[in-house]
Amino acid sequence: MKDTNLPQQIAIEIAKKIAAFEPSLQARRVGTIVSVADGVVKIQGLPQVSYLELIQFPGNVMGFAINLEEDAVGAIVLGDYLGLREGDRVESTGKLLSVPVGDGFYGRVVNPLGVPIDGKGIVASKNVYPIEKIAPGVTMRQPVSTPLQTGIKAIDAMIPIGRGQRELIIGDRNTGKTAIAIDTIINQRREGVICIYVAIGQKTSRIAQVIADLTAHKAMEHTVVVAASASDSAAFQYLAPYAGTAMAEYFMDQGKDVLVIYDDLSKHAWAYRQISLILKRPSGREAYPGDVFYLHSRLLERACRLDAEHGGGSITAIPIIETLAGDLSSYIPTNVISITDGQIFLESDLFYTGQRPAVNVGLSVSRVGGSAQIKAMKKVAGNLRLDLAQYRDLAAFSQFSSDLDETTRKQIDRGARMTEILKQGQYAPMPVARQVAIVWAGTSGQLDDVPLGRVTEFERGFLSFIETSHPKALPAITKEKTMSPETEAMLMEAVKDFKKSFT
Repeated sequence: MKDTNLPQQIAIEIAKKIAAFEPSLQARRVGTIVSVADGVVKIQGLPQVSYLELIQFPGNVMGFAINLEEDAVGAIVLGDYLGLREGDRVESTGKLLSVPVGDGFYGRVVNPLGVPIDGKGIVASKNVYPIEKIAPGVTMRQPVSTPLQTGIKAIDAMIPIGRGQRELIIGDRNTGKTAIAIDTIINQRREGVICIYVAIGQKTSRIAQVIADLTAHKAMEHTVVVAASASDSAAFQYLAPYAGTAMAEYFMDQGKDVLVIYDDLSKHAWAYRQISLILKRPSGREAYPGDVFYLHSRLLERACRLDAEHGGGSITAIPIIETLAGDLSSYIPTNVISITDGQIFLESDLFYTGQRPAVNVGLSVSRVGGSAQIKAMKKVAGNLRLDLAQYRDLAAFSQFSSDLDETTRKQIDRGARMTEILKQGQYAPMPVARQVAIVWAGTSGQLDDVPLGRVTEFERGFLSFIETSHPKALPAITKEKTMSPETEAMLMEAVKDFKKSFT
């Protein structure tokens, strides 16, 4: 028999569901794509969208708003934009562009969105930091007084860098800018500083070489690499330095010291210029938009040293800028020079004559100065910059004159030996105590009787001799950070003993 009550039961169930139904409204902010060009999209219908707010495109493609106009929004697509068409519906998410942060990123290579690209799997991260953030105010900072040892004699002795400083490395192509950055990262292994290397617009093979060098010298253990290669979109190259800084801020907020290297900001400015021109922003000098100065100033101002009340952490920024034919007066170099606390200028002529690192002492400066040096280095290298600058002038003058007085001849001879001392091979950063010992030997005249061609040999032998025959000298410099009369007496005794065997 058929169940005649079945339709009635269904009707009762439907009535119950209708009675239990509570209508709810879900507001969505939806817009329409007006145009698509080279990863940049123009949208109408999102009047309440915020700067850097994430936007959802069809096909699970994400983007973010960068241009807020009166009747339209300019957005950058973070992904494949080729599938987007005019008339497609888009939706704003109400979330600002952020990057995942955490201790799990040590030794990893990620893109500017924090997604690993090294094939080692995902990184578990509980925290996210905004890509853009207002820099800490003046009252939250403390003066830069703790040195950041690069391990490079020419820099630590004459152009010292402090933790929380912004020091620019500038020079022509192939003058050793990245080499200085890599050596500095390698040296932080003994200094306890976390490093973030941001590659912007570099060849993929070049980035791979940097990672291989860091891995070979066991420096990837304390390093995060944020890579936006030349084959990546202009959007990724634009975001890379901000993403690297956001990761650094996570560590700084924990009271740690962080070194961020931007390699290089010239290509970052190019990427921003490309985006701005597509967005039809008014162009200015060299076709850069009017806010290209603000582009880098708001980035580098985030580097600082916080006071004890705010954790005492620091971010040290080392941006790299590539010049053309040594022209320091072009647009982007002058912008970044005015933002930073000094610059290290690498000169092609010095590089090709074998002076490596090819630091031009006359054009390089650290506006923090001796505040970021240990007292021992400050004492032995106090007049080194001036002496080398005078040596360069005298050496140029001596080419036109054969009869020089004895004082001038001695000054030229000592300058030539100090120039030899400051030469240093790549991947060989030197502890500060060894630097102090050899710079002291040069500035105190202990090398004046050493043949110029044997200065490098003398340096290697002397430093090894001190460690074996006078083992208390270098640890005393490391511990006390000063050049006491007792330490100087030990060094004097060591150099006399070594000279007896140095033939």
